[in-house]
Amino acid sequence: MRQGERRRKSKTLWVLILLALVYSVLLGCQCVSTGTATLDGAIGVMLGLYVCSHPAANAVDSLLFGRGVPQVSSKPLDVLWLVLSLLALLTGWLVIFIGAMRFTANTA
Repeated sequence: MRQGERRRKSKTLWVLILLALVYSVLLGCQCVSTGTATLDGAIGVMLGLYVCSHPAANAVDSLLFGRGVPQVSSKPLDVLWLVLSLLALLTGWLVIFIGAMRFTANTA
């Protein structure tokens, strides 16, 4: 990837947030399951890590390398971008938590 190639991809973050929420709701209401709690947990943890990877990569690029993603300021668009990134991180953590809880579902 060339320097400065990473941009603010709001659509990508919204799709990842939506995917994470749909997965969480479907597992929460027992609508979809692979039949194996371990496999359900592994899918959840991997999905959550993938969702968290995008805003984390943007933060690392911005904070450490100062490339691609402009520094956050008090402009409304910058604040909204920060809120969207934090929302993506929170939904990713939620999916990781739900996936990890599925690992312990068959031992209880």
